[in-house]
Parts: sequence; structure tokens; C-alpha cells
Amino acid sequence: MLKNLTTTRVGGPARQMVTATSEAELAHAVAAADAAGQDVLLIGGGSNLVISDEGFPGVAVQIATRGLHLDEQPNGKVLLRAAAGENWDTTVEYSLAEGLSGLEALSVIPGCTGATPVQNVGAYGADVSQTLAWVRAYDRESDQVLKLDNAELEFAYRESLIKRTSTNGSPRYVVLEVAFLLARENESAPIRYAELARRLGVEAGDRANALQVRQTVLELRRSKGMVFDIKDADSHSTGSFFTNPIVESSVLDKLPPNAPNYPVEQAGFVKLSAAWLIDQAGFSKGYGLEGTGGFALADGRASLSTKHTLAITNRGEATAQDILAIARSVRAGVQERFGIELVNEPLLIGEVL
Repeated sequence: MLKNLTTTRVGGPARQMVTATSEAELAHAVAAADAAGQDVLLIGGGSNLVISDEGFPGVAVQIATRGLHLDEQPNGKVLLRAAAGENWDTTVEYSLAEGLSGLEALSVIPGCTGATPVQNVGAYGADVSQTLAWVRAYDRESDQVLKLDNAELEFAYRESLIKRTSTNGSPRYVVLEVAFLLARENESAPIRYAELARRLGVEAGDRANALQVRQTVLELRRSKGMVFDIKDADSHSTGSFFTNPIVESSVLDKLPPNAPNYPVEQAGFVKLSAAWLIDQAGFSKGYGLEGTGGFALADGRASLSTKHTLAITNRGEATAQDILAIARSVRAGVQERFGIELVNEPLLIGEVL
């Protein structure tokens, strides 16, 4: 069952399951499925998937490639190359053990390294586009292995060329290896996130010890149920289910003056806090559990996390439909209260919101 390969623990069986432990096996499995006219689902850490209870009617390819390598650069930087199937936090931890900084604020994000450039994974004011040098990927259209540099990946907030050229979660470009250009120093990259800066006792924009940043991020994420723990139902989720909406600045005129908002590169637009919108629309932590207005949606099998309103959690026996019932209720409530439509961050496989 595919649910055993995902952090939300939902999803039926695949018609065919393949485990790829090398780049050659990964490219061959995808090419063979394409040649046979079968749909392909790539599974790494399974932290960004909500798979239908009916399962997947094609070939599910589990990416199990491994490997971490360092290449010294003439400019004093170091290129860290990681296989797509390498656990992301293992990659971050390895970089810090080697005396490199740049990835520390992205500690303990679940999933595999190859998934990070797909939606430009980010947290605490950092994202992978800030350090990513290039990816090597198998192009299913040309049947070739290509190297795509940072600019070619066309990164944006939770967006990339790879994500935009995917169909139903199945990418044109299958990531094989990712490379990050990092500094060999003990100090972190500038701290851009106010909460993290406060915890570290520094001003936003300042630096801190990179190992201390990692430890503080770990503590923050664990307090919000964002570190997967088989014993903690609050962590049985895809993490943030909704992205922070980017809207025209004029929308602020219709929101309370205390509504959190953040600048973005796109002129005339701002980024809002999805968690704040959800909470202010009347959806508190634990919505969906017994004693809340959402209990009837899934009889308590799924709910918002009791630690963070952005995560929709499997309380033990939830189905994909249970997870989506909570998501639809929250999305509709925010739409009704603020006129803003939330967009799901995880891929919905065989389902629509």
C-alpha cells in the first residue's frame, strides 16, 4: 500500500511498484513506463503526497538513490552534490558536519533531496533557490540527461520549471542529482525570519552560529509537529497543507490592520499568512477532533494539527477522503470570510480539492 510510503499515511495500492537504487535504474524505470503508455508516480520521502484511497493505476517508482560528494571550488566555495533519493535532512546535517553553511535554516524538512528544487522548498526565510547551483535530470521528452542551472529552473515562491512542466504530479524532468554552492564557514546565512531571529537572540539580517541555527530550527519545527514522529499524530501530515497566498496589495484594504503580510519580488503584490487566515476564519488547532465543529467531517480520524493550523493530520485511521474533507472545509471557510482561495501545497494523486 502506498500509504506506507507517505508521511500522511493515506493511499491505496499501485498497479506496479519499482524501487530504483541507481540513476540508471531510475531513468530506465521511467522510460520503460513511458514506452508502455503507463502513468508514472515518483515517490521519495512521501512527505508531499496525498494519494487516493483507490491507489495509483500506473507505475510507482520509489527513488532510493544515495550519495553525497564535495567538490572544492576555486572561489573558496564548496559544491555539495547529493543524489535525488538522499534524505534531505541527512544532506543538511552532512553539510554542517563538513563545516559548510547555507542550508541550516532548512533543517529537518521531511522528504528527499531531489524533491527540494521541484517546489523550491523553503522555511524560516530560506529556500533552496538561494544556494542551489544546478540539477541533473532525465528529460522524458528528449530521452536525455540534462543539467539545468539555477536560472534555467525559473524559481519562484514554491514554484519551479520542474513543477510547472509536471502533469498530475508526474514531472517531465526527473531529478537525478542536486548540487548546492555553499560557504565553508561556521556562521549561518543571514537570518531572514523574525521568529527564528528572536529565538537566536539576533536581529533579522544578522548571522548566527550555523549549528545553533539548526538546533533552534529543530526545536521550532518539533514544537509545531513538523518533525515526523511515528508516535506523534500531529506529525502525520504533509506539513503545511496550504501555501501562503500571494495577492495584490489592494487586498490589504479589506483585511484587519493586524493581518500579517510580507513583501515579495512581484511589484504590487504581498504574501499573506495562510495560518493566520485559517485561524481568523474560525478554524482552531485540532479542528476536526471530537468537540469541534469539524468532527462530523471525518469522525475525528483527521483534523488540523493540535500544534499548528497549517497541517492536516491523520489521527490514526484516516483515509485520503478524510484528509480532503478537512481541507475543503478550511478552504471554503477562508474563502467565505476573506474572499481568498487557499491553494494546496502537497500533490493530490487521483484526487482534487
